[in-house]
Amino acid sequence: MPRRKRKFKREILPDPKYNSVTVARFVNHLMQRGKKSVAEGILYRALDIVVEKTKKDALEIFDLALKNVAPVLEVKSKRIGGANYQIPVEVRMPRKMTLAMRWIIGAARLRKGRPMAEKLAEELITASKREGEAMRKRENIQRMAEANRAFAHFA
Repeated sequence: MPRRKRKFKREILPDPKYNSVTVARFVNHLMQRGKKSVAEGILYRALDIVVEKTKKDALEIFDLALKNVAPVLEVKSKRIGGANYQIPVEVRMPRKMTLAMRWIIGAARLRKGRPMAEKLAEELITASKREGEAMRKRENIQRMAEANRAFAHFA
């Protein structure tokens, strides 16, 4: 018998404007101190700015940015015989999306001098073009995984 209770995945309802679960999840990542309406306002303004600048569908750019930033491989530390090895592992889908959202939001927060909606819009546009800070983060993770490919047999 397992000692722990089973973890149940909470069902996340789609957001009201775009009727998308991905957008709702992004709002939850963006939210600070439980202020969901503020986070929704920031994201919706950012998506409006994306439409103004690119003249394309906001959700299309948003999904493309997430897909581009999502990592395929990452490294996990494993202790074997007194030494720690960085072992490359494939990233599962839910974690891919979580990391992509986290990196895009983090990169947007690092930009200085403008409102968050503008910074987030810029980061989404650059990520959809495979550029920007979030893409750099992904490439560093991928490079690390490739460099440690020799330890893949420990996985």
